[in-house]
Amino acid sequence: MARSLNKVQKKISKKRGGKPTALHENSRDAQRLRRAGGREEKLARLLDAAVKSNQVYGKIVAEVLCDLDTGVLTPAVDRVAWFKAALEGSSGPLSDDEMHILTQSFIGREDDELAEAKKQRRPGRPPTKTEERISQRKDAEDRESRGGFWVPELRDEESRLKVERWTGDWGGLNTLSFVRVVKSGPIKPSSFPPKAGS
Repeated sequence: MARSLNKVQKKISKKRGGKPTALHENSRDAQRLRRAGGREEKLARLLDAAVKSNQVYGKIVAEVLCDLDTGVLTPAVDRVAWFKAALEGSSGPLSDDEMHILTQSFIGREDDELAEAKKQRRPGRPPTKTEERISQRKDAEDRESRGGFWVPELRDEESRLKVERWTGDWGGLNTLSFVRVVKSGPIKPSSFPPKAGS
């Protein structure tokens, strides 16, 4: 039996000869439509709640940061690699303020490219795929930063050295320490892989 709203609508319209509006208020088909619509609304509410509490970290960021050649989702590797590259040319552990600044610069890393794409677009035209991709990624990372942005720990010398020695592979991430940098708040300890509570 069809479960999704789209499939239920399709089956009913086939059965009714393309007239889904000719339903009695309490008919079986009308009840099926209401139940399917309720299921879809419930799933949307649950997904929104999960996003707000940072439970779907992989889904939020991975949609934007997947490796298109292999199809492998590597948001954590890309994120840690960016922070490792940002450390080059500096030494010593970072302060809390520097962690906040570094996190905000990571979120805004493609602002120039977004501004350039907006400038090149003619007025009245829809946004390009590049603009949409960058804005979706940025919105997702902004939402994540409100609950705590997941980054490698760089506030002590030992953790910083581990990040600098990291070879860039997924398997090496479990040796690193991680924290969650809340946008306008404290820095909380976290773990790998990221979970809802950490």
